[in-house]
Amino acid sequence: MAETIPAQFQVLDERFRYINGDFVLERLHTGSRKTEGPAYFPAGRYLVWSDIPNDRLLRWDETTGTVGVFRHCSGYANGNTVDRQGRLITCEQGNRRVTRTEHDGTVTVLADRYQGKRLNSPNDVVVRADGTIWFTDPSYGIFSDYEGNKGDSEFGGACYVFRLDPATGDLRVVADDFCRPNGLAFAPDEQRLYIADTRQEPSHIRVFDVTTEGTLTGGKIFAECDNGRFDGLRVDDAGRVWAAAWDGVHCFDTDGTLIGKLRLPESVANLTFGGPKRNHLFVTAGTSVYALRVAVNGACYPQPAGIERS
Repeated sequence: MAETIPAQFQVLDERFRYINGDFVLERLHTGSRKTEGPAYFPAGRYLVWSDIPNDRLLRWDETTGTVGVFRHCSGYANGNTVDRQGRLITCEQGNRRVTRTEHDGTVTVLADRYQGKRLNSPNDVVVRADGTIWFTDPSYGIFSDYEGNKGDSEFGGACYVFRLDPATGDLRVVADDFCRPNGLAFAPDEQRLYIADTRQEPSHIRVFDVTTEGTLTGGKIFAECDNGRFDGLRVDDAGRVWAAAWDGVHCFDTDGTLIGKLRLPESVANLTFGGPKRNHLFVTAGTSVYALRVAVNGACYPQPAGIERS
């Protein structure tokens, strides 16, 4: 039986008044060193996340409530996501690469170099309906041996946001003016991309328009953090942005107004929506993973061409 604690929804704007959910948060697991990168697999009804300093991926089974090791020696995995074919995409910041776990369990390296230079330490990742993979590449994994492998940036300290076409192997920089790009998430129609810049003062989220050519324009500041720093991001089906911060999960309306918070007892690193209706919110925070059902649904993204949604 999972441990429970009271759920604390803080209303800061009337638009958040009816955004709530379970009266309690479930702590699905605790005892990690630093949890990150939750990814939910609907077909298997399980959640995978990273325990970065312990260099492993963990797995929670929704049907039994048990937690086990999904992968030892994960390359100090950080961000994870599930592509439209149900495969795990992972940012291995220790190995300085982005990988895909195939249905048979083999691991395919998707990107580890740009113009012959090693990536810094890929951090977070999202997949678009056209199959392209977008990821951030700050330098946290090469700062020390704590959550990666200490090393030098081959980009002279620059930290980029990348777009990868796995069908062709084409890897290109789509944003080069970030201090430490971190969490990212598409709007429901995938025409806008939100990206957190963790180490700006104050930490903030920027919003870009996505062109038909797969480039980014704009980049204005969408929201600033009022408690610590932003990390992972997710978007619900109404277009609201949910952001990890030090005091919990912050919810922003589409105009950038902070309308409410879900308070947690540990500093939040990342989050994702899961479950059959995408209304089960999973949160990685500090040493633990939390979950609760909420009165909103995660974004329902477009499907790849030729695949119909049932």
